[in-house]
Amino acid sequence: MAYGYAGKILHVDLTRGALTIEEPPEAFYRKYLGGSAMGLHYILKEMPAGADPLGPENVLTLMLGVTTGAAISGQSRVNANAKSPISSGIGDSQGGGFFPAEMKFAGFDGIVVKGKSPKPVYLSIIEGQPELRDASHLMGKITGEVEAILEEEIGDDKIEILQHGPAAEKGVLFSSLVSMSNRNNGRTGMGLVMASKNLKAVVVRGAKKPKLADPKALTALNRLGPEWLPDNPDMVGLGKYGTASVVMPQNSFGTLPTRNYNEGQFEGCEPISGEVMYDTVLRGAAEGKQDKLGRDTCYACVVRCKRTVEISDEQYKVNPRYGGPEYETLGTFGSYCGIDDLAAVCLANEICNQYGVDTIACGATIAFAMECFEKGVIGLQQTSGVELRFGNVDAMLVALRMIVHKEGALGRALAQGSERAARLWGNGADECLITVKGAEAPAHMPQAKRSLGLIYAVNPFGADHQSSEHDWMYEEGMATNLYLGRLAMLGLNEVQPAMSLGPEKARYAYLTHVFYSMLDSAELCQFVWGPAWTLYGPAEVVELLRAVTGWEMSLDELMAVGARRLNLMRVFNAREGLTREHDRLPKKFFETLQGEGPTAGIALDEAEIETAISRYYEFAGWTSDGIPTTATLEKLDLAWAAEV
Repeated sequence: MAYGYAGKILHVDLTRGALTIEEPPEAFYRKYLGGSAMGLHYILKEMPAGADPLGPENVLTLMLGVTTGAAISGQSRVNANAKSPISSGIGDSQGGGFFPAEMKFAGFDGIVVKGKSPKPVYLSIIEGQPELRDASHLMGKITGEVEAILEEEIGDDKIEILQHGPAAEKGVLFSSLVSMSNRNNGRTGMGLVMASKNLKAVVVRGAKKPKLADPKALTALNRLGPEWLPDNPDMVGLGKYGTASVVMPQNSFGTLPTRNYNEGQFEGCEPISGEVMYDTVLRGAAEGKQDKLGRDTCYACVVRCKRTVEISDEQYKVNPRYGGPEYETLGTFGSYCGIDDLAAVCLANEICNQYGVDTIACGATIAFAMECFEKGVIGLQQTSGVELRFGNVDAMLVALRMIVHKEGALGRALAQGSERAARLWGNGADECLITVKGAEAPAHMPQAKRSLGLIYAVNPFGADHQSSEHDWMYEEGMATNLYLGRLAMLGLNEVQPAMSLGPEKARYAYLTHVFYSMLDSAELCQFVWGPAWTLYGPAEVVELLRAVTGWEMSLDELMAVGARRLNLMRVFNAREGLTREHDRLPKKFFETLQGEGPTAGIALDEAEIETAISRYYEFAGWTSDGIPTTATLEKLDLAWAAEV
């Protein structure tokens, strides 16, 4: 068996209560590496076309990568895939923490879940032994309570748990999967898919660490990380302030989405910044111990970018068990909603983690409703009497609680996401949407990051900020020698003007999309391994894969894996009826930004985006409708997918 892998895939048929173990050949692992690419192999072969996303025929996969569990930063990731209830196309979601490494140590590289259990169950994998157990006593409980119950029940406080929360049991569309009560596989409704199968959780524990082909090479590479970290300002900021480190820079560039993407600067940005979080609510801040207590991490990672906050004030009391807000959460519940109250945003983050909902979709959906209310699209009847205005902290928290409990007219409407709420309300509500393929846009503005707008459009599972490198890394005035040296390895050597979207910028979008796609198959963290700003670059990714597997892999071979994943996703979407018409950005992105600052008055150009989409399709080897050609699939050793 290949180094790095456990060599086993667990197949779970919940309808029959059957568990079977597959041992794929080494060639299978090298072809897909893990993650999304491997998950799509099973989904396309075992899920019939037209399956109901919430029906028993939907296939849910949880896949690790070749490097998962190796003693180096940025490798403990798990990928969830299934047909998304949000888009009816492919759903894709990554999460970190300690669950992924522990699942590898428990003896499995992946789990394929089919069918629906007649009663609530959870899957236990302890030291290589899988078992389905009754989960009736776990239903309706928040994530922290479920973890405490299972730790006592199994008699081991070192178990790791991936679960859906009570919001998914209520039917909240954008429900996520949660581990450690604060790490989410969010965005595409994978929590709701798991809940629809009556599978409450997956519990893992093991001690069988994977064998490595070249442990000395891995150790040498691991030592480089701490040596390089102090000289990389991007990584120093990420470590000290977490992803919240970009709140102030985004605002200064005019790219902090404000009041539902109507503006690019927020006058209340500083109170919700990473710096203020570090000095005030980060766990241990009062004693000056926030670097020790407030910075959490994933398995074996030196960066420690995860935040843990603690607030004792009774109005906004926050338990450190539920982590702390990331940049996206500070954006969606903060600037999107016109709110500058950090404690309130921290509480919103806790509620989302307790009930298992995606913070990006949830916060953005509330901001959408606020704009609808302020424009008179909806009134107090639709908001259940809530004065849902920008800047109203109490209204934001009331709306959030109504969503997770799916209560009242407002809660029932918003629990289905902004796109469905807009269809329900009518009256021009669609003019307030920021969705692509049903997914609310994250807090990175394509009006200024033009290639990101292209990726928002063509990405198989909707607008996503972690599917490609952002424009600034390849633009005049921002690109550093580090960025350019690494991007050159991908064949990118022509630095582009700011806010451009010509042929070279479209090629940049495509190539970095492929690279990130490879990372989501090898299951490597994009904050540690990447094509430009991260701790390690493309050359080190190749070194890592060689050290772990012993395979003489090249960067070209790894890029082929990334292309394989993207093509399988597009094949799935095409089979389910998604075409170029679904690669559309919302109207709001083509309207000029309001307010002040460097992006006021700018907008995306529709013709420019359409041209860029066509260029992307050409680079990818797809038809003018965005469907992979037979020749492209055969070149990627995916001839079987052409038949699909």
